[in-house]
Amino acid sequence: MGIVPRVRQMIQPLSDCCLPDDSGDDDETTSPTDKSELHCTIKDLSLKLDDLGTCNDLIAKHGAALQRSLSELEGLKIPYESSEKLKAVNERATLFRITSNAMINACRDFLELAETHSRKWQRALQYEQEQRIHLEETIEQLAKQHNSLERAFRSAPGRASNPTKSFSEGSFLTPKGEDSEEDEDTEYFDAMEDSTSFITVITEAKEDRKAEGGTTGSVEWTSTDNVLDNTSLVPKGPPKVKRRVRIPDKPNYSLNLWSIMKNCIGRELSKIPMPVNFNEPLSMLQRLTEDLEYHHLLDKAVHCTSSVEQMCLVAAFSVSSYSTTVHRIAKPFNPMLGETFELDRLDDMGLRSLCEQVSHHPPSAAHHVFSKHGWSLWQEITISSKFRGKYLSIMPLGAIHLEFQASGNHYVWRKSTSTVHNIIVGKLWIDQTGDIEIVNHKTKDQCQLKFLPYSYFSKEVHRKVSGVVSDSQGKAQYVLSGSWDEQMECAKIVQSSPSSPSSDGKQKTVYQTLPAKLLWKKYPLPENAENMYYFSELALTLNEHEEGVAPTDSRLRPDQRLMEKGHWDEANTEKQRLEEKQRASRRRRLEACARGCGSEDEKETDVYMPLWFEKRVDPHTGEMACIYKGGYWEAKERQDWHMCPNIF
Repeated sequence: MGIVPRVRQMIQPLSDCCLPDDSGDDDETTSPTDKSELHCTIKDLSLKLDDLGTCNDLIAKHGAALQRSLSELEGLKIPYESSEKLKAVNERATLFRITSNAMINACRDFLELAETHSRKWQRALQYEQEQRIHLEETIEQLAKQHNSLERAFRSAPGRASNPTKSFSEGSFLTPKGEDSEEDEDTEYFDAMEDSTSFITVITEAKEDRKAEGGTTGSVEWTSTDNVLDNTSLVPKGPPKVKRRVRIPDKPNYSLNLWSIMKNCIGRELSKIPMPVNFNEPLSMLQRLTEDLEYHHLLDKAVHCTSSVEQMCLVAAFSVSSYSTTVHRIAKPFNPMLGETFELDRLDDMGLRSLCEQVSHHPPSAAHHVFSKHGWSLWQEITISSKFRGKYLSIMPLGAIHLEFQASGNHYVWRKSTSTVHNIIVGKLWIDQTGDIEIVNHKTKDQCQLKFLPYSYFSKEVHRKVSGVVSDSQGKAQYVLSGSWDEQMECAKIVQSSPSSPSSDGKQKTVYQTLPAKLLWKKYPLPENAENMYYFSELALTLNEHEEGVAPTDSRLRPDQRLMEKGHWDEANTEKQRLEEKQRASRRRRLEACARGCGSEDEKETDVYMPLWFEKRVDPHTGEMACIYKGGYWEAKERQDWHMCPNIF
């Protein structure tokens, strides 16, 4: 068998067993387009092999003819000098033939070795494919069994309903109404740890507040606490600027999420190729800006004379940012590198907000907010996400800073982990879990918040959040309780004492508190929200077209705009174009860096400089973070955007 046919035999089975390659600089695994390119490449290689075979035949043919001609010349009667030259040419031709034969033999040996290993590779690839299919089937079967067991448990006749308690753990004694019943399709997540480590008991009469060995504090709500009254009841007057109150209804496309994500177990979410069908028509920058929906809590906190009282409002604000996520299981658009989003609402909200995508791998966004009421907020959030089979974990990394100009109080905290459950089977639902520690770096006051996970067996309120606000000496001053999707309350502690040890030897702290005050309550969703991606009133306005924004603003992103209008097929095509444009820009940056950089490490680094933010060392956390360096609002006033990259 010739060399060319044997090589062709090796190429064909390898083309059938190719696995996706995720070593590229983009966010995608092997797509149908990539596979088409792979087959084209293999076809080109086969054509080149045909050319090589033709050349090989010609070399053999002309080489033999040359050898015969030289032999015939040697037999002629020619002068001695010419005879010597012919002899030398003949020797060189002989050496060429010997070398060519050696090269052909070496190629033959290489092909035999490659054929041997090729069979091993084919068997290994086939085995991996079979194991992968088996794993997918096993995971899907386990998920269905798990779902069936959960439903059986919830419908068990012996399962008792929540009894009325004389006290609650980590919450207040105020009874919950019947209007918070769960959807019958809601799935529950088994709790990974115990609930809160304290017990709260509401006390009314002054004589009931005495206990031996207890720590007694202020026994009444004082005039300084009045700022906490009705903080959630902010009257909504007519807006100064009329904004839209609806967007086109979401099209009814059926698409199986598991069919796309089953090949991505354990991978970073930003590297999973996802059509816009699983997105919502907002970018991650706009979702980050949604944290400001309950900005009035911070406006109210400006007037607090007590730092621990101010901490209560800051804690309520930190929890309120999760209220829009309870039904929002769709994925926001991953911003293009250099993409920005502004929220210029000085007139109606009293603030200006700017976000910029400062890194693509890993995805990272910088955010800065200025309020005319006397506070500033900034953060750099890097999204780390992993698909674990049945659930998806989303971990925002980075510190959030909040500073009040008048008092100089500087608060720092980090976000909790979000988890999307039932990826394979059942109704998708989202949960927030983990602990949040808020620290006032000026006064050293602290707040410890705990987001409790769903549990099959817990009698606690679903989506519960509880916490304690302590002063600089570590003395507990307020207890916080509520749910991250509905409301938060605070109660002033008048006395604390240890409880009796439980059967397992653990001891909890008992806080006697005054009746709770409502800090924050979620706004009702707009009418028809279920057909508009469950957007809040603020979210509905974020992608509304505005004049004068930067050319990199998320409102101008074409695939996102097409999706909002319901043109999902066109949006998917446009999304692929934008991603390819981004990959080409990255290749140009790497090539420019390779020409100008010295070390090998520098040559492989994607050097991108944000336009409106710059890297600095955070003095409070010691981490490098992107801080707003100014210039955006001045550029907007001049309408001078010449420095902005062309990303769309």
